[in-house]
Amino acid sequence: MLLPAYLLSAALAIACPLLWPGQWAAFALLKTLTTAIVIAHAWRRGPPRHHMRAPLLAGLVLSLAGDVALLWPQQGFLPGLIAFLLAHLAYLVAFARGVRLAAWPLAFAGYALLAAAVLSVLWPGVPAPLQWPVLAYVTCLAAMAAQTASAWHAARMRGDLDARRRLGGAALGGLLFLTSDALLAFNRFHTPLPLAGLWILSTYWAAQWLIAGALPRQR
Repeated sequence: MLLPAYLLSAALAIACPLLWPGQWAAFALLKTLTTAIVIAHAWRRGPPRHHMRAPLLAGLVLSLAGDVALLWPQQGFLPGLIAFLLAHLAYLVAFARGVRLAAWPLAFAGYALLAAAVLSVLWPGVPAPLQWPVLAYVTCLAAMAAQTASAWHAARMRGDLDARRRLGGAALGGLLFLTSDALLAFNRFHTPLPLAGLWILSTYWAAQWLIAGALPRQR
């Protein structure tokens, strides 16, 4: 079972900076291992020809690249931002296959308002060279989260119970991803948060696991 390994690896990665400060190599290993386990989780679930499989796996691999880049918070911030932006675009493609993009306009309107609210708080603290990349990133993130909700809504409307369960988890994952990145940005550009790593990483890995679970189990 991958779930116990994922939970243990995530817990140790989150606890590492708190309990063993300065152990950078251990944290780097555990952080990359946790996301690699999520990739293995998706790989084992998705039937080889499933329409979501390739872009969803691409999004997870790009997320792993972003995780590695952000091990260096200063030098790696922009490369990490770009890697995760591309990951969200890959997820957007995955969840737009079989469901028209923005098929549920209410979800897109809600996420647009939420993204605007987050940006209005953070914008004064974002350095000028990063403002356009951050704006592009938040736009892609909000669109991805809204499309996961659209995919869930479409499954609910057609009465597909299995897809509704899987895509409902993915929709929650999209919301958690936005929450995680909002916390990261608030901590970086606005006010340092107590136990920031705990809140950022726990919501991030929960989001990735739920998004990976959008793929149906292999039969």
